[in-house]
Formats: sequence, structure tokens, C-alpha cells
Amino acid sequence: MLIDARHLDDNSRIEADLAIIGAGPAGISLARRLANAKTSVCLIESGGLSPEAETQDLYQGETPGIEYPLSSSRLRYFGGSSGHWGGFCRPLDPIDFEQRDWIPLSGWPFGREELDPYWETASTAVETAPAQYENDDYWAKATGEPMVDWRAGRFMTRFFQYSPPTRFGERYRGELERADQIRVLLHSNLTRISARPSARAVDHLQLQTLSGRRHQVHAKRYVLAAGGIENARLLLLSNGVMPTGLGNQNDMVGRCFMEHPHLGGFAEIVIADLSRLPRIYREQVRFDGRTARVCYIPRGDFLQREQLLSASFTMSVVETLGREPESAATPPPATVGLRHMLAAARPFLTDPSTLSDTHRTGLEREAKGNAQQLGSAQQPSNGLGVRMGIGCACEQVPNLDSRVTLSDERDALGLRRTRLDWRLTEQDRRSLIANIHALGRELSATGIGRMRPRLPDDGRWEPRVSGGSHHMGTTRMSDDPKRGVTDRHCRVHGIDNLYIAGSSLFPTCGSANPTLNILALAYRLADHLEQQSA
Repeated sequence: MLIDARHLDDNSRIEADLAIIGAGPAGISLARRLANAKTSVCLIESGGLSPEAETQDLYQGETPGIEYPLSSSRLRYFGGSSGHWGGFCRPLDPIDFEQRDWIPLSGWPFGREELDPYWETASTAVETAPAQYENDDYWAKATGEPMVDWRAGRFMTRFFQYSPPTRFGERYRGELERADQIRVLLHSNLTRISARPSARAVDHLQLQTLSGRRHQVHAKRYVLAAGGIENARLLLLSNGVMPTGLGNQNDMVGRCFMEHPHLGGFAEIVIADLSRLPRIYREQVRFDGRTARVCYIPRGDFLQREQLLSASFTMSVVETLGREPESAATPPPATVGLRHMLAAARPFLTDPSTLSDTHRTGLEREAKGNAQQLGSAQQPSNGLGVRMGIGCACEQVPNLDSRVTLSDERDALGLRRTRLDWRLTEQDRRSLIANIHALGRELSATGIGRMRPRLPDDGRWEPRVSGGSHHMGTTRMSDDPKRGVTDRHCRVHGIDNLYIAGSSLFPTCGSANPTLNILALAYRLADHLEQQSA
């Protein structure tokens, strides 16, 4: 059932077994999983069914650190930020969960095996199932091409599987409307999580519409699922009993904000024989109704040996580099340099006599221009090779000074706005540079291509990076209340009936996009809540 809170009587009281704040992927997934004959759910959403400028403005705030688009990186309506999600899906890697002595505050309260039972369910929800994110054999069979054997042992093959992408508000609206045990409150802005005088439990939620009506929600248990920035802000605003904010007795709420710094154009890569790099390594491939492509990931043992953070790289063909005719105009110096590099390396990167039958067949198909079967990138027989474009998303170290706090400026509801101070460290930069060079050595050792890094090692990189709209870490999990906001079951330390869902829980962020991992954590939380109520 969908209810517009603007049309309820003022000061209405809503009761439920479970109240979920935020109707994005995490909140909607929890509601779908937990609503049943024995459990009534109230799902609370600030916005309506489509974007509204006045509601979206509530996301504005200050960014004194690295400049960051606080409003445009999030969407405040039913379905949340899945409304502009790119659909990239991949689980975090096992090493991301480990305590790594070269990364401060690293280590999840559990290993990845805790989430392994949920990848298939999460993949079904985002319409990417079956979950084949790490199965080389599956994609080799699907594409008819062998996967790359990384000879230097620094990198490994992992796969992005692409959601259509699933717009959760559109995809699951009908199901939530028909569910007898789910009430979705639209246009309901949480203004305070009101704790009991002991601060050991939440008593109720205070809601307000932009039209001025006020309501209360009373539940047995509460889940805050408002996003990686807003979760922290709402805890800090809820300071009626605890002056520093709920769950903030150890000054950890809002700290360790992490993003995935994104960077492109940081290297030139040339490949002489495109058949040495299977199609799925350079573009999206569709098979059995699903779309996937390779991402290049540093191996866990390499990261441990070199004490580096992780990164995810993708590559695509940008242009064909041909031998320049004598009559042609003088090309740009950069193009001349690439041609020279490729011409010098070509003897080491081509050997038609060693091509496998599969690769030879692939070349024949490409020569016929069958773009549907083997992609649109063509390599003329008289060309030197191709230039590849490359991009990456990097892991960021947890940093106590990278944080969400409250601004002195107030929004239309009279609440203090967000103040985000996103910071990167020298360790983040050095890890990226080391991973770029390691990938270049791997491409060379495997006989695929040559790389010329272009990122200056000048101690500066913040002006060159952007975020991926991945907001993580501000209510991090830890069994130690001094190192985190929630315990391993996502329950806020010291508060019996308040839980958190979403990427704000991540103690470290790896280099995988967060959405699939958010869903796996949400389903794990749903199982825990069901067990607690049994």
C-alpha cells in the first residue's frame, strides 16, 4: 500500500512491527524480504514516485574537502539512487574483508563467506542472475574464447555483470502496492529518531512533510537505510537524548567516509594483435540475456606482498593505429609516439603461427565485420594495431578525517545540512600508481600489449579524480564500539532496536561497486531480524 503522508491527518500515529527509513535498494529489499503474515512493515520515503526539486534540495550541503556533488550524486524519491545507477555488479573480493596491517582500521567483523549465500538472491533482485562474477570457465564457454593466463601473477580476471539497470522504484512498486503487510509512506521526511530516556532503545520516529504536517511512527524495530551520507547525518541530528547523536558515544558516526576515486586517461596502451585480448576483456558481451565484461583486479597475494590497496581497471578499443602513408599530413606528436612504441613492440606482440584455432576463427569473423558476434573494433591487416582507453576505480583507505558532519546552514525542514569533508591520502595515491605500473608489466609479460603511464608522480592527484557516487563507511561495522558504529549484525552499538543497512556499514570499500554488496548485506540482516523475532 502506498500512502502520501501529505494527505494524512496532522499528527497521525502509524504503528508497525518494523520501520525502515529509506526506500532505495536496501530498504525496498528488506521490506520485500521481511513482510509476511506475522510482520508488518512501514517503509518511509522522503520523496514521491518521481523526482521533485524541492525534495531533492534537501540533499544540498557543504563540501570543504575535495569538491563533491552532494545533491546530484544521490536521488531522493521512491527507488532512491537506483534511479541513476549504472548497473555495475560484482562482489567484494575476499581480501577486502581481511584485517590488513598496512591499512589502518581494516578488517570486517566477518569474512566474505558470510555473504556468499546471498549473491544469487541479490543477483536475481538486480536481474543479473546467474551469479558468475568469478567463473572463468563459464565465460570462456559463453564467449568461445579462452580467458587470459596472467603470467606475471600480479592480476586476475573478474567479471562485471550488468543490471539492465534495475530501477527499484519502478521494478518493485507493484509488488509493494499489493502487499497487505507493507505500508509505504511517501513525502515523509525523518526529522529525528527519538530515543527513550535511557538511550538504550528507539521510542519512535518523528516525520514531517514539506507542507508542514507532522507524524510519528512507532515500531518494535527500526532500520536506517537512507544512504551512505544520510545515514550518518540522521544519527547526528537525533541528539535529543545523546547530545552528540545516536550511536556516537565514541565519535565514530560520520567518520571514514570513503568513495572509489575514478580516473581515466592515465596511461597509453597499445595492442598489436587484438586476438590476444578476448572480446570480453575489451567490451561488453551479451550471453543468454545477460551482459558482462572483464575487470582487471590485482591479486590478493600481490596486494599483500606489496602492501597496496585494490583497484578495478577496464579497457576498451579507442582507435586503430595504421601505418601512415607518405602523402599524409604530419600527425600529432602523441600519435607519432604511439606508432613508434607499437612498431617497436610489434615483433614481441604478434605471432600468427601460435594463434589458437578459436582465436583464428575470431579473427576471421572480425575480418568479415560481424560486429554483433565479435564486436565493432576492427583491425585492418595493414594496421600496426589499436590504442586502448583505460579507466579505473580505486580503493580508498579508511581515514578518520574524511567525514560527514553537520553544517550550520539549515534546510527547508529547519534541519542542519550535510557537511562532507572527503579526503584522500598519500597512501591512496601511491597504491594507484603502483597498480598502474603492475598492470603495465602484466600486459607486457603476457604478450598482450605495452603501456606508457601518463599520471605524474608529483604528489598531487585530487584535482584529477572524481567519485563514482559510491558513499561508504560512515556508520562502519566493528565488534569494537570504539572502532565502529554497529556490530556484526548491523545493530547500532548500545541501542537494542536500531539497525543500519547500506554501504555506510562498509569498514573498507575494496574496488567493487557497492550495490550488489549492499543487497547481500541487506538479505543477511533480514535473516538475522527473522531469527531474532522467531
